[in-house]
Amino acid sequence: MKKCILVFITFLFLACGASKNLRTSKKIIKGNWNITEITYGKTGTYNVNLFNDAAKMCFEGSSWKFIPNNNKGIYTINNPDCASGDREFIFTIQEIDATTGLYDFLLKPANNDTNIGFRLTLTQLSDSFMQWQQTLTVQGEPFLINMNFTKQ
Repeated sequence: MKKCILVFITFLFLACGASKNLRTSKKIIKGNWNITEITYGKTGTYNVNLFNDAAKMCFEGSSWKFIPNNNKGIYTINNPDCASGDREFIFTIQEIDATTGLYDFLLKPANNDTNIGFRLTLTQLSDSFMQWQQTLTVQGEPFLINMNFTKQ
């Protein structure tokens, strides 16, 4: 009887843990990244303020540090033409579809009094490259923002 209970408890802990794909993704994300390019799904000139913080030009070249074991990080705006400096954030990765590898990514500024977060999709992830996509609605139409990262 004790063995059955022990096997059941062990199975319960294993079943409740994060999937292997999610654990692997968190290992890959851990570390320092740079945003190399931000593109839009439609051609044209747009005035987009990312994460209620800064313009696209400010984020290109920014450096990011992800610490998955406590779901925290810091990004640094490096552009001298922008309000530079460190911004702390909290992030969560939730698996959407293990077969496609697409994940739901929630980023929330740490010192955010309004409790606003930003939902993104982690569409590509490798040891050296990561892409986030954010879909906004502009004039009733979907507007896609792609953020490309390279690992330092």
